[in-house]
Amino acid sequence: MTFISARKRFRVPWLFHLLVLLVFATGSEAAIQYSVSLAHPEQHLFHVTMTIPDVKGGVTVQMAAWNALYQIRDFSARVQQVEAFAGGEKAAIEKLDKQTWRIQGSGTITVRYATFWDEIGPFGTQLNAEHAFINPAMILLYIPDRRAENVVLSIPNPPENWRAASPSAGGIESPGGTRTFWFKAPTYDAFADGPIEIGNFQEFDLPEVSPRVTVLVHGEKWRRKLIEEDLKRICEYEIKLMEGAPFEHYTFLLHIGKGAGGGGMEHSYSTAIGVSSDEYLAGVAAHEFFHLWNVKRIRPATLEPVDYTKEQYTRALWFAEGVTSTYGSYTLVRSGIWSKDRFYDDLGEQITELEERPANRWQSAEQSSLDAWLEKYPLYNQPEYSVSYYTKGQVLGDLLDILIRDRTNNAKSLDDVLRAMNRDFAEPGKLYRDSLDVRLEAEKVAGGSFEDFFEKYVAGTESFPYQQILGLAGFALRTTERRRAALGFTAERDASGSVVVKSVEADGLAAQAGLRVGDVILTWNGGEPPRRMGRWVSEQKRGDVLRLKVRRDEKEFSLEFPLGETKETVYGVFEDPEASEKARNIREGLLRGETASAQRR
Repeated sequence: MTFISARKRFRVPWLFHLLVLLVFATGSEAAIQYSVSLAHPEQHLFHVTMTIPDVKGGVTVQMAAWNALYQIRDFSARVQQVEAFAGGEKAAIEKLDKQTWRIQGSGTITVRYATFWDEIGPFGTQLNAEHAFINPAMILLYIPDRRAENVVLSIPNPPENWRAASPSAGGIESPGGTRTFWFKAPTYDAFADGPIEIGNFQEFDLPEVSPRVTVLVHGEKWRRKLIEEDLKRICEYEIKLMEGAPFEHYTFLLHIGKGAGGGGMEHSYSTAIGVSSDEYLAGVAAHEFFHLWNVKRIRPATLEPVDYTKEQYTRALWFAEGVTSTYGSYTLVRSGIWSKDRFYDDLGEQITELEERPANRWQSAEQSSLDAWLEKYPLYNQPEYSVSYYTKGQVLGDLLDILIRDRTNNAKSLDDVLRAMNRDFAEPGKLYRDSLDVRLEAEKVAGGSFEDFFEKYVAGTESFPYQQILGLAGFALRTTERRRAALGFTAERDASGSVVVKSVEADGLAAQAGLRVGDVILTWNGGEPPRRMGRWVSEQKRGDVLRLKVRRDEKEFSLEFPLGETKETVYGVFEDPEASEKARNIREGLLRGETASAQRR
């Protein structure tokens, strides 16, 4: 992911309002400049020219090793044909390591190179005959000790009829005969935090939402009315919840259609989201929009300053991502997009996911956060080796909310904790100390200690007391044993939207049919792989035949096998008909986002 210094963000907010503001070339001579050619987009090659002013005795340039995901992805592996010039003459250039080059010369240095990208989705970059989607840190070299300088990007001679857009403004053409799109940012980090879409997209503002929210859509078979209604409800609720918006203009940059799936990526003034269908948009959007506060502005100290060269370890992702998921589900039920039964089903699914994973017994929420950088490895994602900080953090958020409401007789809630953290850390530009400051803010709101809760369930691995805490909110947790069909393998969408096999049961029917880890699933019973495989499997029965078309080592082939069977324990959340009045009030407060004072009104 890409980040901006929280301290700078609030001391000079007007600069960040100008993030990726489109400008003309005049007045940009002192900036580090990039020119990116989109010629022959079917070749998927960005041809980049970087112009560096005021060089004295040589300069070092780097390509980021990570961005948009907590994974080392080595973007330099895509770079080719690097050459440099000083004063019009070819300059000596030496590669120092996998992502760093040293260039000799003084004055103005020009660097030229090409980089290959054809990864659809919010975590990648793509250039093809339909459009260009750019996460700037994936294609633009930077100077390690000059990241704070102004950055200007020009895209000359784009394909005819293509437009350009970024978080704060739309594409424009320079005056005269040559079409050129211009972008500017105050720093490299600010530029890296603003994705760019170029192509034939559709654009509209959400009606009656203030401050202004714009939606850009690249894709097909989507319903504007559905998107407008869902996003309007999400934005209005979360802005009200957090008592104001930290932006003057926000952009949803959407990729919708087959193969576009991949989730969402938050940015300071926008989000990029990829979904296969508009019916999946609300769930992703509610999470990503809340990141405006939690992680982009309410920010752990362990994520600053950004180091693009190596892993950036933090124990706070259970809160930054997991509790953001708590508020994603709260937003959906409180805004009326979900029914309360759908909310209960989702909470039950999260608990089931946790309890099904043996790693939940030994990997804490903090350790899961710390180990996020291992998620690119298939073995690590298996149930025996890890638990998701998204899932564990979401459930922790629900439980902590109930405890705060119970201790204060429903006068305070987790909502107050988020607002307090926004007031105490985000607005003055301060960073919080991972779980410690989350606990201290919760204690101030609730008027008592949460040290035991954090020690046991956030830093520790004791089993969550579901029945006890859920009961305080008038909920009952029930388990059922059931036999269901089993795939015999797991698969996930990667950053490009491809469905990749992550694990295969050694003695299962899928393995016997020839399925292997790393296979890319192209078709599933003749169609697209299901977005929620667990839900698809739940609708099948043992012996049903699954037909897959897969790609392995650039070769495509088909295989088929019958589904197996497994026994599982399923957790369900229900309303307790014998709950006390206090518990019922807490339950209604949680579902509606209200506390006792609001309920009395």
